[in-house]
Amino acid sequence: MAALRYAGLDDTDSEDELPPGWEERTTKDGWVYFANHTEEKTQWEHPKTGKRKRVAGDLPYGWEQETDENGQVFFVDHINKRTTYLDPRLAFTVDDNPKKPPTRQKYDGNTTAMEILQGRDFTGKVVIVTGANSGIGFETAKSFALHGAQVILACRNMARANEAVSRILQEWHKAKVEAMTLDLASLRSVQNFAEVFKSKNMFLHVLVCNAAVYALPWSLTKDHLETTFQVNHLGHFYLVQLLQDVLCRSAPARVVVVSSESHRFTDINDSSGKLDLSLLSPSKEEYWAMLAYNRSKLCNILFSNELHCRLSPHGVTSNAVHPGNMMYSSIHHNWWVYTLLFTLARPFTKSMVLSTIIYKVRNELC
Repeated sequence: MAALRYAGLDDTDSEDELPPGWEERTTKDGWVYFANHTEEKTQWEHPKTGKRKRVAGDLPYGWEQETDENGQVFFVDHINKRTTYLDPRLAFTVDDNPKKPPTRQKYDGNTTAMEILQGRDFTGKVVIVTGANSGIGFETAKSFALHGAQVILACRNMARANEAVSRILQEWHKAKVEAMTLDLASLRSVQNFAEVFKSKNMFLHVLVCNAAVYALPWSLTKDHLETTFQVNHLGHFYLVQLLQDVLCRSAPARVVVVSSESHRFTDINDSSGKLDLSLLSPSKEEYWAMLAYNRSKLCNILFSNELHCRLSPHGVTSNAVHPGNMMYSSIHHNWWVYTLLFTLARPFTKSMVLSTIIYKVRNELC
């Protein structure tokens, strides 16, 4: 158990737990064998279940397999600077010739972003995440960066963005991360961001439209539009349009728009069923913060669906996601009532690291 704990794999299945004196090892080609130190012998079958096993998938990012002078395989974790003879994939072994396929889904509500990306190498991929200095935006950016991607944190507050970059570099000093200024409440800022990014002559494989505001009091942006509508939807809409050529040139690429289940509780049509543009950027008298948020999230979904129809023939896919009830973010800090409600609900919600955003880009870009 000490070796398992050292490798971070001390959560074992009781059925597969080895008797005292036994050790689980792997060969170079991924087959599992069992060593009995008491009788000084090895065998392919598990001493309790009689099953033969092999490890599944690639090594986690940052791990490397090597062989010592005695020909025994060992593993190096370059990120945490440690060495072990225990294969980190032993927690994910599969039976040799299983009788029937497993029925349990691979990922669920408790799956973390790091688990979804296990064994994936995003080296050479470029990712932009808006609102990445905190919350699920930060966890998304960090997960991509720790798996080799070059990540740009597009944020309004550069002091907090640079702090987020430092936190990622503390976890892995070789991570390729940088912060760039992007204020979605200013279309001029969005345009400047796109121009600066294009001047770098980089590809763009993933664009995560994550930044959002919630429960703001009524206000207008410099562009004379209601703030929630512009920040949550229109700013991202404009950003995607400006970077559309780069996305197509980088295909396969993907846009992920973070929406919300709250889009179901609103409408943007008038009584005759036609689109009512006045509802998107309402006057102060007609403004309700929660309704404005819901409408912006509905716009996110409509935009993502149409974007996919237009760009998928060019190798660029688009998905809108509901990340779940993430806690504890600062999106609700604008009114104490929302903060109280979110605090009371916190024990029944998901951790920030249990993000579903990563899943939307995992398979297509590796």
